[in-house]
Amino acid sequence: MQLESLSVINYKNFEAKSFQFDPKINCFVGANGVGKTNALDAIYHLSFGKSYFNPISAQNIRHGADFFVIDGTYSKQDQIEHVVLGVKKGQKKSIKRNGKLYEKLSEHIGFLPLVIISPSDRDLITEGSDARRKFIDGVISQGDQGYLNTLLSYQKVLAQRNALLKYFGLNHTFDPDTLAIYNSQLDLYGHEIHQKRSAFLGVFLPIFQERYAFIAQGKEMVSIDYLSSLNALRLIDSLQDHISRDRATQYTNYGTHKDELDFNLGDHPIKKFGSQGQQKSFLIALKLAQFDFLKAQSKVAPILLLDDIFDKLDETRVAQIIGLVDQDNFGQIFISDTHGERTENVVKSVHQSYKIFNLWSAWPNTSPAE
Repeated sequence: MQLESLSVINYKNFEAKSFQFDPKINCFVGANGVGKTNALDAIYHLSFGKSYFNPISAQNIRHGADFFVIDGTYSKQDQIEHVVLGVKKGQKKSIKRNGKLYEKLSEHIGFLPLVIISPSDRDLITEGSDARRKFIDGVISQGDQGYLNTLLSYQKVLAQRNALLKYFGLNHTFDPDTLAIYNSQLDLYGHEIHQKRSAFLGVFLPIFQERYAFIAQGKEMVSIDYLSSLNALRLIDSLQDHISRDRATQYTNYGTHKDELDFNLGDHPIKKFGSQGQQKSFLIALKLAQFDFLKAQSKVAPILLLDDIFDKLDETRVAQIIGLVDQDNFGQIFISDTHGERTENVVKSVHQSYKIFNLWSAWPNTSPAE
């Protein structure tokens, strides 16, 4: 799969900008603030229907405008695919594929597989469990539409159950029959989510460990442990056993929304015991394993976005990763960097076709594309 061209109107700092891409390597270079990351985020937006960095759609509209449009033309499995995403203030977001509007945005997820490696990935280590759950849910959902639908259904029922618990508390009442309906639905959806997360990690972990060994040159062992109350007990039993706590807190305290993933270096949490270099290697390996998993699932090489990759790794490591293109493991890569010469030196060493786009100004139509 390849992104052949991209056009944006009123997207972030771009008033109007168009790109024609190389089928292998594309680099956005320029000073901070000129829109390198925004160009990558526009590509991400077309795959997921939202920004990687700011999921509030209206906040991605260029200052002074009231809408934005992102227009991409792809070649996928010998077919031309035209995807257009539009956002207008006060209106519902729309995504069209070949002129046909999606009824649900979730139907588009997974059609254009993509992996992004960004400095903000460090949140997967430093932030709470929600960030790690979103990561694995995002990976599974790209290849399993049914899982995404189950996840959305679980979240809807969870919100309804929490609202009911708050109603009980405010009105000093209790209706076990209504609660039992929500418990049964959460148990059904939660069981499927737990089963698929467990199965996913069983496949994903060896891929991840192999990628880490490649990046870290086999110096340490890494692991991911899946911690869930459903490992030992059906969710419906936990909900029934702890109803007193849920009523007291007016919140559902057990379920797959409380699952945790422990990232370990050896026998210790990498958050506490991993060096900065080890954490960077861990995150890169995590994303490369995501790439491998999605490629195996979809039979299509995902687009790979490398945002400010030199912030994470030295030039040798970057060349090592980009060099995988030579092995035909990767399809199309997009890179952002503040130093054009450094980037060009690395991509030249790969002996693949490439394009470098110099974004000299934060404003459109003034920057030459090479």
